[in-house]
Amino acid sequence: MAVGSALVKKPALSRGSSTLGSGAVTAIALAVQMGLAAIVGVIAGHEFGRNAATDGFNATYGVFLVASFAAGSIRVAVMPALARARQERRLGSEAAAYALTMTCFSLPLLLLALGAANPVAWLLTGAGPGVARQTAADALPWIVAAAVLQLFAGLAASSLAALDNYVIAAAGYALGSVSGLAYVLLRVHPDGLIALPRGMALNGAVALLVPLLALIRRALLERMPAAAVRPSQYSFRSRAAEIANCVSLPLVTQFIYLICLALAAKQGVGAQTSFGYAYLIVAAVVAVTSSSLSLVTSVPLARIGLDSLRAARHVVALSWLAVIAIGACAGVFGLVGDRIVRTLLGSAYGAKVGSQLGLLVVVLSLWAIASVAFAVTFPLMFVSGKSRRLSLLALATLVGHVPLAFAAASLGGLEGLAIALALTTALVVALMLSELKALGPTARGLGIAALTATAAAVAIFVPLKFVLEPFAAAAVGCVLYFGVVIAVRPTGLREAWRYLRQFA
Repeated sequence: MAVGSALVKKPALSRGSSTLGSGAVTAIALAVQMGLAAIVGVIAGHEFGRNAATDGFNATYGVFLVASFAAGSIRVAVMPALARARQERRLGSEAAAYALTMTCFSLPLLLLALGAANPVAWLLTGAGPGVARQTAADALPWIVAAAVLQLFAGLAASSLAALDNYVIAAAGYALGSVSGLAYVLLRVHPDGLIALPRGMALNGAVALLVPLLALIRRALLERMPAAAVRPSQYSFRSRAAEIANCVSLPLVTQFIYLICLALAAKQGVGAQTSFGYAYLIVAAVVAVTSSSLSLVTSVPLARIGLDSLRAARHVVALSWLAVIAIGACAGVFGLVGDRIVRTLLGSAYGAKVGSQLGLLVVVLSLWAIASVAFAVTFPLMFVSGKSRRLSLLALATLVGHVPLAFAAASLGGLEGLAIALALTTALVVALMLSELKALGPTARGLGIAALTATAAAVAIFVPLKFVLEPFAAAAVGCVLYFGVVIAVRPTGLREAWRYLRQFA
């Protein structure tokens, strides 16, 4: 999958001159990817409405989200190892070992999706209506294929990152999203809902092909011998254990979402669709704001080292910008969430349905803050070499979330499930920070950031609700919100910017 060459010069301890720029490029690529995915969601809303069939598709789409998080976690987790491998002139061998192990994991998943689609669909839809189960069964093989392609695209992107190249992988993700959207637009009328998972598979294929071709080209230009990509001293057992440890916790954070999504089906037809859309909206903010910076700072941190104080400062600094964006998102959806949903997704999401989805976005903002902290903290476990007990933490998280989710669904419906997601994710972050010996200062910093964003959103958006039309209030509120934040420049935000400038 990737290259390593004796002709590659050993990098300096920090290649920070391009880190913020790389973060911007990665964020833009993620924004394009999320934006095009949102367009696909809009198409689905207008074309197919909100019914048992869309519930079936959203249930299987949750599988894709799980695998996507696994891909992202592997991408983050292997970056430090690949960066060290590059310094030791064995990058190709290291990446090939990861690729071989991932192939051994991926093939059984593909076979399961092809051979057992119907029983898996029954589980995913919570034994829902026959239409939901059939839609899920039809989509599952394509969605699993798309997920596997994204998994290998993440490894290729990490290999390029070890070579201090983030642009090509970002271009691959963006081009893949454009290709997938084009396919959906062309085939959605003749093919129906199945065009969506097929477009996702095309997206994954292009996202993998672009960085893979770049790696092959670099290998050819540097005349890298074929032996350089052989997985030397390869042990499947050790690699499998390493990969399992890498993905177990992020997978569990998505399994808890799948649990909530399955329980959402008990709230009636269309509830899974509403919960899925609200989750995707908030997850997009998390991905664009925090995930991009956490990705591109992993390699520099692996080179310069990490202690508890730096870990706390790193998590708080990278979280501040994301928390401010989450505050704006919650304020807008609190005012006009129902109208935004109805405008984007069609008449099936009008009135009560749109209002509920808008409220879900606001409640899920709690989960978003915890998820931002998770996205930033998780890579540090590998940079610091404290990832050995992540599998145990994952198991404890899954066991503890199940009764919490059942209780939350009974007491609070969809909003209760959103709160359960937030509580479980926050607990996971707290345990990771404890392992890093950075819980106290990080909790204080994140608490100040969350309170600042909440206070600003409430003080600005709520009064406007009573003096302006909803859309005007949302627009003016956004301008005032960011204007006040820029003008006041809270201490935590200034410190976060100073920290980030160290990478520039």
